[in-house]
Amino acid sequence: MSSKMSDDRSGTIESPLVAAELPHARAQRRLTEIEFTLFASIGHPRSVPPGETIFRKGERGRAMFVVESGEIRLEFGDGLPPKLVGAREFFGELALFIGDHTRVASAIAITQTQVRVVDNALFDSILEHEPRLLARFMRRSFAYLVASEQQLIEHLKRRNEDLIATLHSLRQTQTLLSAANTLVRTDELTGLINRRGLYQFLETLDHSSTTARQLALLLIDLDRFKEVNDELGHLAGDHALRIVAGQLGTHAGEGDICCRLGGDEFALLVQIDDHDELETRAARIVASVRALRLPSPHQMLFLSVSVGASFCDTTADWSAWYSHADRALYEAKAEGGDGWRLRRTPNL
Repeated sequence: MSSKMSDDRSGTIESPLVAAELPHARAQRRLTEIEFTLFASIGHPRSVPPGETIFRKGERGRAMFVVESGEIRLEFGDGLPPKLVGAREFFGELALFIGDHTRVASAIAITQTQVRVVDNALFDSILEHEPRLLARFMRRSFAYLVASEQQLIEHLKRRNEDLIATLHSLRQTQTLLSAANTLVRTDELTGLINRRGLYQFLETLDHSSTTARQLALLLIDLDRFKEVNDELGHLAGDHALRIVAGQLGTHAGEGDICCRLGGDEFALLVQIDDHDELETRAARIVASVRALRLPSPHQMLFLSVSVGASFCDTTADWSAWYSHADRALYEAKAEGGDGWRLRRTPNL
């Protein structure tokens, strides 16, 4: 079998179809240094001698493979050209993303090959601890899968069943990718979007909009939050952050963005008509949080926030918006908190 494999490999490399496909396929499957280091550090090692089949087309699979050294050939059959997978590249990812997925190709070692096996449990662990890295990896993998699916459409028009199954798998992969992207943008404690999600939103803002409403930023900071943590513990502090976040969310209208910037600092980016409406919005936030109570072993603890508000100059960037609102927040806290201040932005 090893001799036959050697002959086949020679024929494959000489094939114009495979030779033309190789640079594109390998560029899509090549892991970054960080991705390779991560998968290699957690994946289960497996040594594969030349000619050995790692899996066959039609088998059910639940793992992805990362090549550390050597070379693998993926054989699809049905007239499709084989693909070669080398060091720092991966294959079998659909089975990992979807779970219990039917393999669409056979994977055979061409040379002595060392691979790392990444199963569902390891994948879930990466998703929990490195969601941002995994989101980028899945986004690139999904782009490659879509490109491969387009190639399959050309070659498998007569195989409707296989085509429908592939499309279904891609939809499931897209759903997983969407979930991963949501995880990256969301603050785990409060459920609000996080700073990264806010920055993504800012990138989509249309500053050329002709709407009469104006963009304004409110920065909200819990008063005496350190005392809550010190006296009642971090669990109580987390609870305070959650209930305040829930209250702030009720003040976000359609098109507004409420996020946790970090620690006990929140931001509300809103569309409003004028200064009076901005003042009203800030005052309502302060009053609504003042009505909240945090249970403690000896008494009910009153919560309060300080709010700094400012209009956003659309010719400036986020750092300028934040700076103006932060000065107003500083003034509110300097006066004892449980209040708000509005800083008028120049030229607005």
